[in-house]
Amino acid sequence: MFNNRNYNRTFFNAPQSVTSFVAAFLEPFVTVLTLGVAMAWADEPMGRAAMALCLLVFALTFPGRNRFEESKLGALIDIIGSWVSMLAILWLCGYATNSLMFFNFQAMLIWAVVTPGVQWAAVLLGKAILRHRASLPGARRRAVVVGAGPLGGKVARALQNNRDQSAEFVGYFDDRTDSRVLPEAQSMRLGGLRDVANYVYAHGIHEVYLTLPLGSQPRLVELMEALQGTTASLYFVPDVFGISIIQGRLQDMNGVPVVGICETPFTGTNELVKRMSDIVLGSIILLLISPILLGLAIGVKLSSPGPIIFKQRRNGLDGEEIVVYKFRSMRTQDNGAVVKQATKGDPRITPFGAFIRKTSLDELPQFINVLQGRMSIVGPRPHAVAHNEEYRRLIKAYMVRHKVRPGITGWAQVNGYRGETETIDKMQARVEYDLEYLRNWSLGLDLQIIIRTIRLMLFDRNAY
Repeated sequence: MFNNRNYNRTFFNAPQSVTSFVAAFLEPFVTVLTLGVAMAWADEPMGRAAMALCLLVFALTFPGRNRFEESKLGALIDIIGSWVSMLAILWLCGYATNSLMFFNFQAMLIWAVVTPGVQWAAVLLGKAILRHRASLPGARRRAVVVGAGPLGGKVARALQNNRDQSAEFVGYFDDRTDSRVLPEAQSMRLGGLRDVANYVYAHGIHEVYLTLPLGSQPRLVELMEALQGTTASLYFVPDVFGISIIQGRLQDMNGVPVVGICETPFTGTNELVKRMSDIVLGSIILLLISPILLGLAIGVKLSSPGPIIFKQRRNGLDGEEIVVYKFRSMRTQDNGAVVKQATKGDPRITPFGAFIRKTSLDELPQFINVLQGRMSIVGPRPHAVAHNEEYRRLIKAYMVRHKVRPGITGWAQVNGYRGETETIDKMQARVEYDLEYLRNWSLGLDLQIIIRTIRLMLFDRNAY
């Protein structure tokens, strides 16, 4: 469902390195700058509280999202959604720490209203600059693709559709007959492999994309040696469209180049940011909901005989078995080799259990799991161990979702896949959303999911 889009995003990053670098700092810089302007407009000095807020906002928004390739409306919607989520989290932190009194209301109001507009204006300016740069004759980089098969066609379309890279696709080179290449490539074939180096040198080609299969290694080596006599940049495109790419990147392992195909997004700084946000937000939320937890515990105890907390066996990070806490909502406690999913009107569910399941209040004890390090606030929802054993054989890349800690809520849940997944297709769709979350993780995305989850707790009717 998402492979082709993510493939383009992953393997065509090199020409976008400057754009990505600018985007990473643009959002946090604009956010902090507008805060300073709002404080100055309200004639409010930048005291310790304001400086602390600047540091917190910068940490939460860095790295900024690259919105230069999104449509104008799409960028605006994304900016507003992320900003509302950010304000909600900041207000929650201020309320929990009783620090709202340290900030000037007028300055904060100006900042809250103006920042999304300034961010959008910065994105529009960046898009205009990129379009202007792409239109300059000297900025056009002419590219050819070696190999006119399905992979070569995907690369050619990626070059043609990505205008901000200033790439101009010229044509294909392939030794095969017309019947063995793409129909659209037949009219754009420039010659065979023996002609590549001469054509590149004679026509000033800037980039050559090699899409031949690994079985053509002798011809590849010969071709690359010939192309080294030109000034063209060479890119080898591996055929990984059949693989679910997660955080694909090129790494250096003691001088040996290694291409990462499937890797957790939570390494290095990202791991620290993710864990610290879980600890801070988890502690604040647990403090705020402690009276609710007490009330729910009493309700569960009075609803039916049995323990208040239901301990479930689940697979956590790297597939290791963990124990997850929930308020008991059923008369039975299925946790063995065979686990039946709850269905609408399930007789095992108590009346009080139906209420806490519908509102997701039964999940609240999992914030304890977050502080224990077993779970995260946002991540793929953990399934029963028995379900994992079943679905790992039926759904491609199912177990990749265990490259991160499971979450109390997730990207699949806020996109309509919450509650029962009675068909393989529904579980497949849930897994695809989980994998998309792993590919595109950011702290801003986590905040967006948290806000959307709160809304679902109040209005969703798909859980039972």
